[in-house]
Amino acid sequence: MKQLTGSEIVIECLKEQGVDTVFGYPGGTILNVYDVLYKHQDEIHHVLTSHEQGASHAADGYARATGKVGVCMATSGPGATNLVTGIATAYMDSIPLVAITANVGVSLLGKDSFQEIDIAGVVMPITKHSFIVKNVHELADTIRRAFKIAQSGRPGPVLVDITKDVTANVADYEPKAPEPIERVTKTIRAEDIDTAIKMIENSKKPMILVGGGVVAADASKELKKFAEKIDAVVCDTLMGKGAFPGTDDRYTGMIGMHGTKVSNFGINQADLVIVVGARFSDRVTGNASKFANQAKLLHIDIDAAEINKNVEVDASVVGDAKEILKMISTRIKASKKPEWRAQIDALKEQYPDHADMNEFSGPAIINKIYELTEGNATITTDVGQHQMWAAQYYKFKEPRQLLTSGGLGTMGYGVGACIGAKYGRPDRVAINIAGDGCFRMNMNEIATASRYNVPIIQVVINNHVLGMVRQWQNLFYEQRYSATVLNDAVDFVKLAEAMGAEGVRASTREEFKEAFAKALKSGHPVVIDCQIDSDDKVWPMVNPGGSIEDAFDKSDLEAQAR
Repeated sequence: MKQLTGSEIVIECLKEQGVDTVFGYPGGTILNVYDVLYKHQDEIHHVLTSHEQGASHAADGYARATGKVGVCMATSGPGATNLVTGIATAYMDSIPLVAITANVGVSLLGKDSFQEIDIAGVVMPITKHSFIVKNVHELADTIRRAFKIAQSGRPGPVLVDITKDVTANVADYEPKAPEPIERVTKTIRAEDIDTAIKMIENSKKPMILVGGGVVAADASKELKKFAEKIDAVVCDTLMGKGAFPGTDDRYTGMIGMHGTKVSNFGINQADLVIVVGARFSDRVTGNASKFANQAKLLHIDIDAAEINKNVEVDASVVGDAKEILKMISTRIKASKKPEWRAQIDALKEQYPDHADMNEFSGPAIINKIYELTEGNATITTDVGQHQMWAAQYYKFKEPRQLLTSGGLGTMGYGVGACIGAKYGRPDRVAINIAGDGCFRMNMNEIATASRYNVPIIQVVINNHVLGMVRQWQNLFYEQRYSATVLNDAVDFVKLAEAMGAEGVRASTREEFKEAFAKALKSGHPVVIDCQIDSDDKVWPMVNPGGSIEDAFDKSDLEAQAR
C-alpha cells in the first residue's frame, strides 16, 4: 500500500481498468489530473478534442467499436455541461461510458463559485449513476464502482465528479484487479424458457426482430444459430445492424419508419415475432396498436422495465440475450419452414429496391462506399437522410460496424465517434457519413483528426438543406421550407484544408469513386464534399403515427397522383 494524491489515484484506477485511451479537454479544476496524465502518457494516450462534446462522442464511438468502456474527461462548469449531449446519446443507446469531471473545492460548493455547477445532478436522468467525490479516501472505490456499473446488466454511462481539493489530497492506495462482469442469468426463469420454446415450436411463420441488445450481449453467433435452427426470417432495428449479417438470405432488412417493405409487411404476416434486445421504439413500431397484429410476441431483454412498456407482449424472458438464446437453441427442435421462406421471398420479389444507382444520389454514394470497402469498414453517421441511406445500402456483416445515434438522434455525433472508433479499431477503415447540416455542428473535430493524423474519411452528403426535415416539409407541410435551406457560401473543401485535412469535391459518380479510392490509400484525414440534389428522399417511409404496414415510396405517390 502506498500514499498517492487523488489525481494519481484516478490514473492508477484507469490503468487497473485497462484504459488505454482517454478523450478530453483540460481546464482549471481538472489540472491536477492532467498533470499526472502527462507523466503517464506512455501508458494512457490522451486525445485532445476540439470541444468537450467531441470528447464524449469519441469515447462513445470507442466503446461502440470495441465493446469496452469509453472514457472522457472535462473540467467544471461549461466543460462538464458540454459533455451532456454525448452522455445522453450514450444513455439512450445503452453504451458503456465513464465521464470524469472535476469541480470546485468542497469549501466552494454551493456558493455559485467560478465555473461551479452540480453536474452530478444535471446528468442524473441520463446516467445509470452519477457520483460526486468529496473525500479522497472514497475516490478509488468510486471509480471502480463506476466502471462496474457502466458494464453491468444493460450498459450505460456513469459520471464521476471530483472536487479539486480531492485531486490534490493524499490517501492510501492499494491496487485491485477489476471485478468480473457477470452475465445476468438470475432473472431467467425456467417456466419462461419453457413458454418460449412452446411458442417457437408451435409457430409456422417466425420472424426475429434484432435490436442493439444483441450487439451489447455479444450474441450475434448465438442469434444466427438460433435463426437457422428454427428457419426464421430476420429483420433489425437501426441499433441492431450487423448483429445478423445483412448479406444472409433470411435477412429482410431494417424495420420501421424507413424500413424495407419486406420487413414492414412481413412482420404483419408472421405468426410469431421474437424480439431480441429491442425496446419497441416508436420509429420501429409506428402505430403501436397495429404492430404485428397477426402474431404472438415473445420479448427477450435484459431490462425488465422494457417488457410491456411500449407494446404488450404475449411472453417474455428477462436476462442476458446470449445465455437465453443458448438455452433455447439447446432444447429447441430443428425445423424447416419452406412455405414461410417462400412467402418472404415472394415479398422480396414484389418489392425490390428502386434506387437508381446511375444517379449521383445518397443511395448511390453509400453503395459505392460498400463496394470499395468490400463491406469491411466501420461506418459512423450523423442523423438524418444520410443515416437512413447508410443503414439501408451498406450491408453490415458484423456487429459494431455501424455506430450511430439511434435513440437521441444527435446531429454532430459522427466525426467524434469516427475518431474514437479509429482509436478503438485501428485495423478497420473508419468512415463518417454526414449531411451538410450535421457536419456543420461539430466539423471542428476534423482539426482533431488532423492534429493526430487520424486517417478517417468524412463523406459529406451535401444537399444544401436539412434533408430529413425538408422531406417532411415537402410531404406533410405543403412545401413550406421554414428554416431548412442551407444554400450559402460555406465551402467544406476550404474548411477541410484550413483544418489540416485534405478536401475534395465530387459532383458525379466518377468523381466520387476516384476521390474515395484515393482517400482509402491516403493515410490522413480526408473530407469529400458530395453535391447531390436537394429533393432526394429516403424511401420507403411511414407517415408519422401511421402503421408500418402502410409504408409507401415514390412509386406509390406517383400511382396515387395518376
